[in-house]
Amino acid sequence: MTTRSPWQPDAYLDLARRACFICELLAGNPDYPHHIAHRDDHAVVFASRFPSVRGHFLVAPIEHREHAVGDFTTDEYLALQSVVHRAGRALTDLLPTERLYVLSLGSQQANRHVHWHLAPLPPGVPYDQQQTAVFEPGRGYLDIADDELAELARSLGEQMTT
Repeated sequence: MTTRSPWQPDAYLDLARRACFICELLAGNPDYPHHIAHRDDHAVVFASRFPSVRGHFLVAPIEHREHAVGDFTTDEYLALQSVVHRAGRALTDLLPTERLYVLSLGSQQANRHVHWHLAPLPPGVPYDQQQTAVFEPGRGYLDIADDELAELARSLGEQMTT
């Protein structure tokens, strides 16, 4: 059974305001561990370290960009959204999903490297715990074993290639 860990806003803010976590992940910095499901010349798909639901992944451009649409040409944006689409389809094929949430979060004050969250809502979640409630910090985050996250990332990467 997966439990939830309490959200620690001060620790998260400290982490979020350090170096760009996506650039550090891509550089292989061991202080920024994530499980990568897919990487190509333009995008990376990786498991969230603070998952709101099982299967919570992020998609980000390889190049550091900070604005969800303004930093991309139309072709670059559509290529990135193609990866979001492929990852989303693969996630919903892999996990029981009532609805897939796709959203871009971040701030110019922290987590500036643009990224999209993909969060597959499992079937049967009460309505008052859906939509934005899924991401409320007060709910904490899922405490998923590292080996389970690694396997989920491996499976997602494999599913994205089929």
